[in-house]
Amino acid sequence: MTQRALYVELHAQPGKEEELAAFLAGAKPLVDAEPATPVWFGVRFDKATFAIFDAFDDEAGRDAHLNGQVAAALMAHAGELLAAPPQIRRADVLADKVPA
Repeated sequence: MTQRALYVELHAQPGKEEELAAFLAGAKPLVDAEPATPVWFGVRFDKATFAIFDAFDDEAGRDAHLNGQVAAALMAHAGELLAAPPQIRRADVLADKVPA
């Protein structure tokens, strides 16, 4: 069962909304290469509001993801893509339903 999660809210710079959307879509292969990240979503709420939601079996998996390629790439492009720093929220998973 997944035990840990992250919710990262992202607000695009004006005029950079589609670039942020493309960044999230393009991040999937990087996440696919992370064996300790079994659940990952890049989502869009409205024109400029996006988020990443992911879940992990343990704290080590969550830490590995936070120190992985997606986080590094996001921080490297944060100044040009984001209107504000990412809001990273750590969560404990109380229940889940994910494919085996």
